[in-house]
Amino acid sequence: MREVTEKTFDEERALYGSDDLVVNRCRFEGPADGESALKESKNIKAEDCYFDLRYPFWHNRRVIIENSEMTTKCRAPLWYSSEIIINNCKIHGVKAVRECNRIKIKDCDIISPEFGWNNRDFIIEDATASGEYFLMNTVNIKISRFNLDGKYSFQYVDNMLLTDSTLNTKDAFWHAKNSVIRKCKISGEYLGWYSENVTFEDCTIIGTQPFCYCKGLKLINCEMIECDRAFERSDVEATLTSHVISIKNPYSGHITVPSVEEIILDDENAKCVIEKKGTI
Repeated sequence: MREVTEKTFDEERALYGSDDLVVNRCRFEGPADGESALKESKNIKAEDCYFDLRYPFWHNRRVIIENSEMTTKCRAPLWYSSEIIINNCKIHGVKAVRECNRIKIKDCDIISPEFGWNNRDFIIEDATASGEYFLMNTVNIKISRFNLDGKYSFQYVDNMLLTDSTLNTKDAFWHAKNSVIRKCKISGEYLGWYSENVTFEDCTIIGTQPFCYCKGLKLINCEMIECDRAFERSDVEATLTSHVISIKNPYSGHITVPSVEEIILDDENAKCVIEKKGTI
């Protein structure tokens, strides 16, 4: 592979259409303010690089980015690309990683509103993230040991496995499908509305009005804190391990709860069985 080391690039499409290239300790910045530095390239490895210009990795194949920084000026750094590995990087540009396939992110710090839209086959491990609308409309996701701070996350996702993570997120999992969330702490209002075939296992759920208008919802050994008006108009099977403030009009299924302060049944379609069982 050809190697470019300790260079600075600021011109438009500086390394456009490259193949079999190692970019080592290079900086993409400068007065020319060019964009699309590595567009339409393949078999690229970027190590210890600094990206301060827009759209560096568009329409790429087989890219590895390690120990590098994509600044807030590095807008939309990865779009329309496939076979991407990103290790130990700062990903701080808005709208990072969109319309991509086969992506693995590990040990990264992500600060990026509208991150990860419309992707397939996405793996995240040992990472932190901040930003709204995280991974919207993405399919086939595996996430573990992850911390997130940002509203409207995981909307319209399909086939996700999320484990051992902490989420501070409002309006999360709306319209999510066919997903499992296991051993997670999730804090935020209005979680999981309109979801379908989503399972929460050994999770802590915190916040008002969770899980309304759901189909095929399952909660297995979950703790619910500060949760009121839960499960409105939902089809739910739930085994809960903590006191719930109120449950409102679940349509079908079975809920087992140690204690509940109020059960609101003022809708004739609310046929779910609610069983108070056990002690707390």
